[in-house]
Amino acid sequence: MNQVPAALTIAGTDPSGGAGVQADLKTFQELKTYGMSVITSVVAQNTTGVQDAEHMSVPMIKQQLGSVISDIPFQAFKTGMLANIEIMDAVAEKISGLDIPYIMDPVMVTTSGHTLIAEDSRAYLRKNLLPMTALVTPNILETEVITGETIKTPEDMQQAAKQIVHQFGAGAALVKGGHMADEAVDFLYDGEKLHTFSTERIDTTNTHGTGCTYSAAIAAYVSHGYKLPDAVRKAKDFITAAIRHSFSVGQGSGPTNQWAHRIERVK
Repeated sequence: MNQVPAALTIAGTDPSGGAGVQADLKTFQELKTYGMSVITSVVAQNTTGVQDAEHMSVPMIKQQLGSVISDIPFQAFKTGMLANIEIMDAVAEKISGLDIPYIMDPVMVTTSGHTLIAEDSRAYLRKNLLPMTALVTPNILETEVITGETIKTPEDMQQAAKQIVHQFGAGAALVKGGHMADEAVDFLYDGEKLHTFSTERIDTTNTHGTGCTYSAAIAAYVSHGYKLPDAVRKAKDFITAAIRHSFSVGQGSGPTNQWAHRIERVK
């Protein structure tokens, strides 16, 4: 019997379905990957923003991770919302012995610029989690938080990607240019080579869950055996289609469309 590629997401929820674990699992499913999830926080949010959150206890997070790790093989995993040091430490303890690619979506700053985790948690992430990653996928604002540098130009993005790898120990860094004014350009530095991924900028406010979906797509492609630059390239195409075919629900920013690749394939 053929092994079905599997991926695990360790993240918070989104009851409105646009981001978090829900977006990750939709993405895994669309990319023919068996998806599993460990819940770190239960979040009350919708298209207009986050209203409240309750964080899972450390023993429960460890138990969830132990249940999956002890039973089901998976070929890649990602983290999303890790709200505090205690949660980060619990996750670090359970994944430290895994020889499996770790994709980190550093959920640190909202699109509007609101910082989601305290400085001590940011410091822990930089020191303890980044060195464990195969790839970290910060947007511009998160890159500034990680590096302490201001990002204004593509050259700044490239330098920051190299800094995240060489100074903070990440296996690779994908600095995403979604907050830049011109093209949607992302730079991947894998420790040796800089790769550029550029697509047209799509005029839409329906971008809820973009970072979650992008990083989940990378994890899915890695689970299928793609090398990192190829996984990022394919995930970039996937998220671009998802944004191109995004749609409005609710009163705020609508979600990206995880099944958009099927629409474009038909065309």
